[in-house]
Amino acid sequence: MEPTTDIEFEVNGKRVRLAVSPREHLADVLRQRCGLTGTHLGCEHGVCGACTVRVDGAAIRGCLILAVQADGAQVRTIEGEGDDPVMQALQHAFIERNALQCGYCTPGFLLTAAELLELDPDPSRESIREYLSGNLCRCTGYQAIVDAVELAAHRLRGEAVTDAGAP
Repeated sequence: MEPTTDIEFEVNGKRVRLAVSPREHLADVLRQRCGLTGTHLGCEHGVCGACTVRVDGAAIRGCLILAVQADGAQVRTIEGEGDDPVMQALQHAFIERNALQCGYCTPGFLLTAAELLELDPDPSRESIREYLSGNLCRCTGYQAIVDAVELAAHRLRGEAVTDAGAP
């Protein structure tokens, strides 16, 4: 039997206490033990960003952090972002700009974009592309995703937006 370590962290506002293997990744624990399947596993090398979660406010790759490293942390997954106004603006913009595609990568894009808009409420299209460059979408290009983040940024700043998306 493999040894375990007791950890405790907060996930989406709820305290979780688990005995985990020291080699279990946070993304696996969130999906398999916490039932939070919005955290997807893609490459499992930190390249694709499908496993992005927020740990103590920072967007990180859930497949690159061990669950024991989250001991005492506050973890947010896509399931815990429902009431957040930034996330709501992003979700609406992703729908309007057809940025969802198959949806597998969408939670990672949304969590990364939310971090960007919190750090920079007025990002340029270039900075949006650069910030999202660590997230991969295998369905299509990134035009619609960049459009959606830009639209959400405009709306969060209270700017009027035309049907074409221009402020």
